[in-house]
Amino acid sequence: ALINGLSKIPPHQKKTVYVCQLLIRIAEGKNLECHFEKDKRISPLESALCFWTLLERQEIKLQKLHEDIRCLIQIQIVAVYMERGYFKEAAEVLERLFTDSESDKPLRMKLVTIIKSKDPYVPLLQIFSYSLLISKIKSYIEPFMKENETKFLIQAATKQVESKGLGAIALQNKTVNVDEISESNLKTKRRFVLSIILLGHCCLNVDCLLGLHNLQNVVECGDVSACGRRRQRWTYKEDLALKSGVKEFGVGNWTKILLHGNFNNRTSVMLKDRWRTLCRIN
Repeated sequence: ALINGLSKIPPHQKKTVYVCQLLIRIAEGKNLECHFEKDKRISPLESALCFWTLLERQEIKLQKLHEDIRCLIQIQIVAVYMERGYFKEAAEVLERLFTDSESDKPLRMKLVTIIKSKDPYVPLLQIFSYSLLISKIKSYIEPFMKENETKFLIQAATKQVESKGLGAIALQNKTVNVDEISESNLKTKRRFVLSIILLGHCCLNVDCLLGLHNLQNVVECGDVSACGRRRQRWTYKEDLALKSGVKEFGVGNWTKILLHGNFNNRTSVMLKDRWRTLCRIN
C-alpha cells in the first residue's frame, strides 16, 4: 500500500521505502535467478543501484559514503556475474552501468580489463568485496535508524532475528515439498527471511564496521590470494602511476590511488610499501 501510494507520501517516508527496497535487493544480490524488474537482464544489485541513486538525490551530507557505496555496488554487479562464469553478461552490464564521463573512466577501464582476464579472483574484486559492501550499507543504516522515530519495521525485524534468527537461517537450507508450497510463495518467504536477517545485522555496533578508510587492515589480515603470489618487480610505468596518484590524492589514500591508477595486480598495502621504498631511494 505504501509503494502504490508513493507519489502522495511525505519525503521522509519515501526515503524509508527506498531504504527497504535497497536492502532486499542487496540481500538477494548474489542470486541472479531473482528478478525485481520486468527486464530479466537486470540483476538484483543493478536494481539496487537505481534505489541508491534515489537516496543519493535526497542527501548531500554523506557524499563520501555515497561515492564509496556506489563504487562498491558497481564493482560487485560485475563480480557476481564473473563468479558464476557469466563473462559475456558481465561485459554487457558494464555498458549499462557507466556513462562516458571522465570521472567514471578509471573504474570502467579497470573492470573492462578484469572481465577480459576472466579471473574473478583478481585483487581489486577481492578488496572491494561483497562483505565490504554490506559493511558500508550497515554504516549508512545506523544513523538513519537513529534519525527516524518511525522505525517500527526495523525494530520488529531486529526482535525477530534475536528471537528466531537461528531458525530463520536454517529455513534457507530446509528442503521444501513443492507440492505443498508454490514456487512463488517460497521465493517470497526466502526474500523476507533474507531481508529480516540483513535488517537485524544493520543494528550491530558501528565500531564493528569496516570501511574503505581502514581497508589496509583488511588487506594485511585477509588478502590470502595476494600473499600467495610470487613477488613481481615494479615497472617504471607503475612507479609513475604511483607518484601521479600521490600527487593527486595525497600520501595515505592508497585505495583511491589503486582504483584510479594503472597497476598490475597490486594491493593498497603494496602501494604503501613501494612509496616508502621510493622515498628512501630519493
